[in-house]
Amino acid sequence: MIQIDLKGKTILLTGASDGIGKTTADFLMKMSARVAIHYNSNKASAQELVIKYPETESKAFKADLSKEDEVYRLFNEVKNTFGSIDIIILNAGVFLSHSTTTNTQKWFSVWKKTMDINLHSVGLLTKLGIDHFVPNRGGTFVYVGSRAVFRGETEEYLGYAASKGGIVSLARSVARSFGKQNIKSFVVSPGFTRTQMAERFIKDHGEQQVLDEIALHQLTTPEDIAPLIGMMCSGLMDHATGATIDINAGSHIR
Repeated sequence: MIQIDLKGKTILLTGASDGIGKTTADFLMKMSARVAIHYNSNKASAQELVIKYPETESKAFKADLSKEDEVYRLFNEVKNTFGSIDIIILNAGVFLSHSTTTNTQKWFSVWKKTMDINLHSVGLLTKLGIDHFVPNRGGTFVYVGSRAVFRGETEEYLGYAASKGGIVSLARSVARSFGKQNIKSFVVSPGFTRTQMAERFIKDHGEQQVLDEIALHQLTTPEDIAPLIGMMCSGLMDHATGATIDINAGSHIR
């Protein structure tokens, strides 16, 4: 088992009640990190983690990231509760279909919702994080991107691909601009990952369609991704700041 010492680290992790986020939160807490477990609707799942690792003094925080005021409130509640934040993991996101064959107004409403959650909240939390990290001698951002940024996505998910592309550019710019202030920035770029979100796709299209496009025999799982994020949080990868790490089972190799 991988052992990474994260004792003394306070981490804000968005979208931490399900999928990649929950598995990552579990891993970080197992490595002794104190985690602000963000959720929107699944409070019970977030509380499971709090109860599982009481020694970390982690807590759950609710916020609808599509609403600007709730993004501000989330950051301030975490900061006021824990005193300081060392790492911000920007994982929360939606994967909403909006085919170009649909009505343009409906199409654009899904585009806007996707941007509000996947990009605008990320940008705001990045600015709040920079304002916090600079006087506190540094910190780390970890952004969860997507294979879609580099490979492209199908026409039903143009908003998703565009939002994740913005995240990657933002993360690289933060790394270049704030390295001298000891602020590091990384991107994890998953491909198709076995989560609740993915199971809906599999139900509609079949698992074989997904398996046929990857190089390995099994789909990527959140457990494959969490240790990499843990390494980024540990400080052991600081000289890779600005890097995007692909983890997509060989379905898209750059």
